[in-house]
Formats: sequence, structure tokens, C-alpha cells
Amino acid sequence: MGYVLEMSEFGRLALVGSGEYLPVMAELESSLIQSGPSLRYVQLATAAGQESDERLRYWERIGKEQADRIGAQQVFLPVFTREDAMRMDFAEKIRGAGLIYLSGGDPHYLAQTLFDTPVWEAIIASWKSGTSLAGCSAGAMAFGPDIPHFRKMKESGEIGLGLLPNIRVVPHYNKFFKWIPESAVQLFLKAPEGVRIVGIDEGTAIVTNNLKVWSIYGDGFAHLLNGKNTGKYESGSEVEI
Repeated sequence: MGYVLEMSEFGRLALVGSGEYLPVMAELESSLIQSGPSLRYVQLATAAGQESDERLRYWERIGKEQADRIGAQQVFLPVFTREDAMRMDFAEKIRGAGLIYLSGGDPHYLAQTLFDTPVWEAIIASWKSGTSLAGCSAGAMAFGPDIPHFRKMKESGEIGLGLLPNIRVVPHYNKFFKWIPESAVQLFLKAPEGVRIVGIDEGTAIVTNNLKVWSIYGDGFAHLLNGKNTGKYESGSEVEI
């Protein structure tokens, strides 16, 4: 599932701990879309596809509020099932966007729904052509090689989308110990060899344009939990992952 990538004309890539479509992330989302080829802001709440209609309308509403806030054109794609992700008309609406954003929910459902579909292929093709790409919480987790079960740590995780084959994201990191026992955290840290574990605080993001050096944005910190450059990094700093 991994991708062999040569970073020549790729768009920027952001991994966000929390805060999609909220004022705390408006400046970052604006900078991401401004660096893309247009002001079209494609929003996919696919990770929330199993939630209620009311909840899905909530994602669309706050996405519209953010698009208006940053002067972008909202394109909210109702890709909530694998059948939706197979639709070529939805895939075509992705092409030429300034920013594609995968918001929060269930990362397992997100990966299972999008993998090997026209919508996912359109996302990758657009990113390779200069469109910025972002994932928040579940969206960030799904980009990795595998997605652990937080509450079932003895079970094997499920395969992710593989966009970032060497990074496993822990979103909401500054709230992590409030809902995950420390013993489970230790199990979670046992990532496959060569996979970096990156904790990202709420209201915080890490951004790259070369898949090597990442810049930290927002109110919190990024935490490299294993391997080279292990440590805690504040907003405004850069780190090689």
C-alpha cells in the first residue's frame, strides 16, 4: 500500500492533532490552500460516515464556516460509503483543488472506505500535482501504514492507506493519558521497525513539503516518541522525521 514518491511538484502535507474547520486552525488552512492551484476547498468527512445525519450536517456546516472564514470555495463531498468512493463524478470534483482535507471520526472506517477507489486515486493525483493535503485526527492516522486499535491493544491493527509508510500518528496527544491506560500506551509504542511514532497535541499540526523535514504549527507540541530526534517540539520549530 505504500507509495514511492519523488517530491518535485507535490503539494504541502499537514497532519493535525485536532481542530479541523475551527478558528484555531484557520491560519494554517488558509496557508495550505493559498499554496495550492486554486481556492477550492475539498472536504471529506468520510471518517464520520457511520455517524448520524445530524452529525454529518455538522461537519458540512463547520466546514462551510471555515471556508468562508479563509475566503475559499467549499466543496463538501458526501463520500460516506465505499460505494460513494467509487463514484467517478466525486473523483472529478477533487481535481484542481487548492486543499483536500480528511477530517475526524473512525480511522479504520476511513481507510477501508477509501483504499483503492477512484476518490482516493484522485486525492493522490491531485496532491502529486500541487494540491495541499491534510488529515486531522482520524484523517492523519489513516495516512500511515497501520492503524492500531486504541481500546483493543492486544489485537492487531488494521492496514492504513499507506501514504506515509514510516509514520504512525497519535492525535490528541496532550489528552492521550486521560483516556488510554499507561500500560496500553507502552504496547502502542511498539511500532514495527522503521516506523516513527509522532504524537500531535490538540490544536497543533505538523506540515511538510518534502516528507522529510516537518514544521510545527499551533498551540501545542509535536512529540517524536521513538527513533532519531526523539523529543518534544514547539510551534515554530522544525524536525526531521
